[in-house]
Amino acid sequence: MAAESAGIDLVPAIALLGAGVVSVPLFRRLGLGSVVGYLAAGIAIGPFGIGLFTDPASILSIAQLGVVMLLFVIGLELKPSRLWALRRDIFGLGIAQVVFSGTVLAAAGMAVGGTFPAALIAAMGLALSSTAIVMQILEERGEVTDPHGQKIFAVLLLQDLAIVPFLAIVTLLSRIHPEATVSPPLKIVLALGAVAGLIAVGRYLLNPVFRIFADAKAREVMTAAALLVVLGAALAMQAGGLSMAMGAFLAGVLLSESSFRHQLEADIEPFRGLLLGLFFLGVGMSLDLRLILADWLSLIGLVLGFMALKTLAVYLVARIRSKHNEALRIALLLPQGGEFAFVLYAAAAESGILTAAQAGLLTAAVIVSMALTPLAPLLLKLLIGKEAPSLDGIEVPEGLTGTALVIGFGRFGQVASQILLARQVDVSIIDSDTEMIRVAGRFGFKIYYGDGTRLDVLRAAGAGSAKIIAICIDDRAAADRIVELVNSEFPVAELYVRSYDRGHSLSLLGAGVAYEIRETFESAMAFGEATLRGMGFSPEEAAATAADVRERDRVRLQIQQAEGIYAGREYFRPTPTPLTPPRRAGQPLSEQTAVLAEDGDDTEEETVSQG
Repeated sequence: MAAESAGIDLVPAIALLGAGVVSVPLFRRLGLGSVVGYLAAGIAIGPFGIGLFTDPASILSIAQLGVVMLLFVIGLELKPSRLWALRRDIFGLGIAQVVFSGTVLAAAGMAVGGTFPAALIAAMGLALSSTAIVMQILEERGEVTDPHGQKIFAVLLLQDLAIVPFLAIVTLLSRIHPEATVSPPLKIVLALGAVAGLIAVGRYLLNPVFRIFADAKAREVMTAAALLVVLGAALAMQAGGLSMAMGAFLAGVLLSESSFRHQLEADIEPFRGLLLGLFFLGVGMSLDLRLILADWLSLIGLVLGFMALKTLAVYLVARIRSKHNEALRIALLLPQGGEFAFVLYAAAAESGILTAAQAGLLTAAVIVSMALTPLAPLLLKLLIGKEAPSLDGIEVPEGLTGTALVIGFGRFGQVASQILLARQVDVSIIDSDTEMIRVAGRFGFKIYYGDGTRLDVLRAAGAGSAKIIAICIDDRAAADRIVELVNSEFPVAELYVRSYDRGHSLSLLGAGVAYEIRETFESAMAFGEATLRGMGFSPEEAAATAADVRERDRVRLQIQQAEGIYAGREYFRPTPTPLTPPRRAGQPLSEQTAVLAEDGDDTEEETVSQG
């Protein structure tokens, strides 16, 4: 019994892990995202659900490290030059959003009977947004680097900075023990000193220290060092009166150009994901259902009211420099309250500016607004639908007459088109990725925007006059659609098509294309041939083996085509023969047995007699 009592209580850990493992896949399958899954799980196992946890604050205090690590990883992706490029959004859009939103919300608070100090502090907290939830949504949707994602990030970064003057305002408005607080000027000095110290350490100390750790060849030491950097930077900023997340972000930026950046990101990523999930679980546990039920009308009115006003305020500010759809995306992702509102309201309650009931109601409103935020992408989909890409500075095809038409300028299309351009072939190129087109333009390529699955685009791109149409896209269904259109409307043009796998190749051959090639086949053949040379086979032997395998693959395709097998994964399989030992150098090629398996084409290994 004594041994049992001294053991570790694993129930809380298992409950947290189990709640996340069950809820997140379920809610992602429902299209609601992982954040809603974590929040729902937190409500279910928290003090107002089945009661497995009774102290959400203790979990949140640890889980805040997830937000800290999220900002560190984001900082690693932002080089100082890129951060400097965002300065107008950070200090322009960010300050304008905080000031305008705060003013509107403070005015609304006073209009419903609040005192000026209480309305001001409430508005400042509600003007902040949740960095953790918004950045998680942007990451899941792959929108962090999109224009609206960059502007949202700039606003969130400014909001993290804003907590410092906000807390100073709480101090100025305080009616209880004002002498016990640090003076605002001293707070500013401490904050600037913490930032300067962190910059100095990051610039002159971190890289040499990490080089020593790398030379030690101890992976666990590098992981510990990465955690030490993140937590140390967070502590330094906290000591200076700034947010821990800001310190971690600054440390990430300082290391963004380090040769150890990728190693640091890999070491931090597992901790970041787990702790961020724990943070969302803690937020869900903190949602006081009793308070909601006791005063649900006031809470619903507060949540809907402040989110509507903040959405409108953010939209109007964003609209100054953004188009309607982009401003709407920004506005609908930033209407919730943020994590730092909890800190602000706690300080205001301690100072007597807010009553305990007011602070509790505002905190509950922030949590409810955070829980509603993951629904924003669904609302955006209803309001905007599939947004047409911006074509600023991009030309659409019109009356092109190239000898060759290349559809798709990804990695495959770039290499293929360069060979044509090297011989001054008159090539027209279209692609539907606007960012790719802009990047290619900076390197001197003339790419037109167009969807090759549309007949009008094909006509405008010169499909009617092209001798060859090269389909280089990585979408099998779209490639088949283009083949169908070309065969129907432009039968004179020869089709050269990038295929996905053997089944796709068979269907293309059945459609009568002039040439097809599996997207990884030749690169894999070259790779295998080089591997043989590396194992000691002569270049001639390696080349002969590769040629033999290539020829047998061609024959197999012909056999399968003759048998009418054009699609699916049930390919022709000869009767398996026993595997022979690997061929040694000098062994006749006719004695070799080849095992052909390519890029997931076959579900079983196939043995083909080479005799």
